[in-house]
Amino acid sequence: MIGADNGVRDEWAAYDLRDSRGITIEVKAAAYIQSWHQHRLSSITFSCGKTFAWDPETNQMGTEKRRHAQVYVFALLARKDQESLDPLDVSQWGFYVVPTIRLDERTRSQHSITLPSLRSLHGEPVTYSELKKAIDAAGDFQLAEEARVRQAID
Repeated sequence: MIGADNGVRDEWAAYDLRDSRGITIEVKAAAYIQSWHQHRLSSITFSCGKTFAWDPETNQMGTEKRRHAQVYVFALLARKDQESLDPLDVSQWGFYVVPTIRLDERTRSQHSITLPSLRSLHGEPVTYSELKKAIDAAGDFQLAEEARVRQAID
């Protein structure tokens, strides 16, 4: 659907997916309703902290804490009714697609992001059918920013 490389994901990889253009993608998911008993709906917060990456070439952890994907996809199972909840129904999901540079520019928490903060960065979520286009646009933006930063350094 999004043009990701085929194959089995390495569970120690620094990101979840790589698209056909080489854009690295991290996917985070949350839901209002959990599989365990709840007294109220869950508050939506996504973990997106900077981490050390494991290097499979050296079998060691990296030395720089950072976000290793170029694009983050925050997936929200938005249904709030247990009776009609179906995680396999893609129409029940909303997707917030953010270039990593936008997360890095935030002055608030760098380890997580709440739904209101995410909405201020992204606006309304995209649907599953709009996801590839949103990832492509976020990847283009991220690549342009990375090039701009490299040029400023040179």
